[in-house]
Amino acid sequence: MDGWISSVLSFIEANREWTFWIALAFAFGETVALVSILIPSTAILVGVGALVATGAIDFPPLWAGAAIGAFLGSTFSWWLGQSFGQSILGAWPLSRYPENTQKGVEAFRRWGLYAVVIGHFFGPLRSVVFLMAGVSRIRFLRFQSVNLPGCIAWAWFVPKFGEVGGRLLGWLWTALGF
Repeated sequence: MDGWISSVLSFIEANREWTFWIALAFAFGETVALVSILIPSTAILVGVGALVATGAIDFPPLWAGAAIGAFLGSTFSWWLGQSFGQSILGAWPLSRYPENTQKGVEAFRRWGLYAVVIGHFFGPLRSVVFLMAGVSRIRFLRFQSVNLPGCIAWAWFVPKFGEVGGRLLGWLWTALGF
């Protein structure tokens, strides 16, 4: 898996004009219920954020692509939940991860609509929380009232975490005389 992540990061570094589209694709994959379990998108977006620290890519297209991708993916997951209801929770690959589904159910019981915002930042919930919003029959505009700000914030914080970490490592590297 690490080799695959390194390959993606190397591709992005060599093709910076694709940053927006790659960030969009990985953020979309990270927020689609049936895909997010299988793709290490958060690790890639943190790594891409570290590339910002090196100057290899710019932050604005990364942020915009990740925000739009997260919005599209979470909205698609909501639509799946609205369209297929409870029956989708037993479908593959969700049937292989019943603990994540249960976490999504519990999150909605405990936090209601705010579980959508929390789900953007909590990996195990992210795989099902948007789907659960649809299954719970939360109306589209109510869902988007918390989802859109969550998408924008998540798309900023995840790569920014990588950027700050990259800058800190660069500073330490220099301070230690390497």
